[in-house]
Amino acid sequence: MMATADLQSKALQLGALHRGPRILVLANAWDAASARIFEVAGSRAIGTTSAGIANTLGRADGQRIGRYQMLEVVKRIANVVSIPVTADMEAGYGDAPEAVADTASAVMEAGAVGMNFEDSLGKEERTLADVSLQVERIKAIREAAASAGIAFVLNARTDVFLRGVGEPATRLDHAISRANAYRQAGADCLFVPGVIDRETIARLVKEIAGPINILAVAGSLPVAELEKLGVARVSVGSGPMRATTALTRRIAKELLESGTYASFTEGAIPYPELNNLFAEFAGDD
Repeated sequence: MMATADLQSKALQLGALHRGPRILVLANAWDAASARIFEVAGSRAIGTTSAGIANTLGRADGQRIGRYQMLEVVKRIANVVSIPVTADMEAGYGDAPEAVADTASAVMEAGAVGMNFEDSLGKEERTLADVSLQVERIKAIREAAASAGIAFVLNARTDVFLRGVGEPATRLDHAISRANAYRQAGADCLFVPGVIDRETIARLVKEIAGPINILAVAGSLPVAELEKLGVARVSVGSGPMRATTALTRRIAKELLESGTYASFTEGAIPYPELNNLFAEFAGDD
């Protein structure tokens, strides 16, 4: 486990990135290689993507892999970057506050200093956790972080829009209400995926009493416009991983149908350059 002082330093760094004058553009990695590439490109922090990690392990997203399978990859990512890492831990891998607190403790042991924590429940697309239970679970995460002496950055996600919960006319007020309850319980940032229009985002910024995180998807506002609206953090989820697998599909199609190689020989990172990204790391982890 990384020394507590080092974890605390990175946690404070990550927290400050949510309060700075610049929006935090959070690249979401799914393995050590993608994390290093994002870091070298200039990312100030790395997020992980649960969907990306699950898919690369041969499983669907949605807690189809276990807590420690997820954290094994998070640890590998944290071990190869010098910037703060925040882990997407889905719904916390347990219903009870104690189970979620154990997840937060394990995240810190893996070397990450923040986590996403969502209020979706299982496979029921339109079912969210009871607000009172989610509040207790957030408080348990805060207590685990306090016990560890780490200023752990909790990004509390509500899936009101993403899952289409309730009548469309009620969703904005519902999302704001949940986000504010999570903020009061101790969340550092409030994540409302599934919104892309300027008016809705502006209301979220105005009426949620804390920094907000927007998920960038097709049709989303550019980073500069989100920053002007007051958004604190923009993340990309599994988008880059899915774009990478789309390239793999194009490679397969060209190789197997045309018998040519342009899709993976033109523009590929040279072997020595990619290999050198990991030259300083050695031994078991």
